[in-house]
Amino acid sequence: MKVRHPTAPHTHTIIFLHGRDSTAREFASELFESQATDGWTLPEALPGIKWVFPTAEMMPPKRFGGEMSQWFDMHTTEDPHELEAEQDMSASNKRIQDIIATEAAIVGAGKVVLGGISQGCAVAIHALLAGNIRLGGFIGVSSWLPRPNNVSCELTAGLHDQAAKTPVLLCHSKDDETIEIRFGKELNDTLVAGGMQVQWCAYPDGGHWINEPQGVDDIVAFVSRVV
Repeated sequence: MKVRHPTAPHTHTIIFLHGRDSTAREFASELFESQATDGWTLPEALPGIKWVFPTAEMMPPKRFGGEMSQWFDMHTTEDPHELEAEQDMSASNKRIQDIIATEAAIVGAGKVVLGGISQGCAVAIHALLAGNIRLGGFIGVSSWLPRPNNVSCELTAGLHDQAAKTPVLLCHSKDDETIEIRFGKELNDTLVAGGMQVQWCAYPDGGHWINEPQGVDDIVAFVSRVV
């Protein structure tokens, strides 16, 4: 796990999950190189934030040999729903919820923001809903929603009534060739239909990453608003 401590008095914590086949250190380094319109990086724009970057476990993909860091094993990114009944997120969900509990004990659940990119976001949204606790916010980048029909039914039934009060920011670039934007829109539409407050941001470019500088601007504005 990689932790970046605030440069001002600690008021809030952001827990941000990397994507598949990455690490906390690698992702944090690349994320903090991204700049807003004013040239500021995220730590510079949000000095009171503690950043926590968990690292996924190494596990062997069923489709390939070897090992890779994954929050859960999946068949393909071309259609992340393919064989998703076999995707087991339970261990990662528990890890994320434990980290949330640790940070909430320090600053309060309402001052914790959870987020992730790609597979990191996919598991983080499930961890949020399963934990059924209202957080300060949720940030999702270039991602999708595993088992959207199940989530839709659970939200409609009020099974995640507290988590559903968490404000959400979703960012996706139209030229994302890893996770097509239609999957990000499905994530957005499912959460909105379930009664969640979602800000959807689609960018013309940026690939499978955070759009610069507008996407960084939107993250800073969202975090500044919800905290």
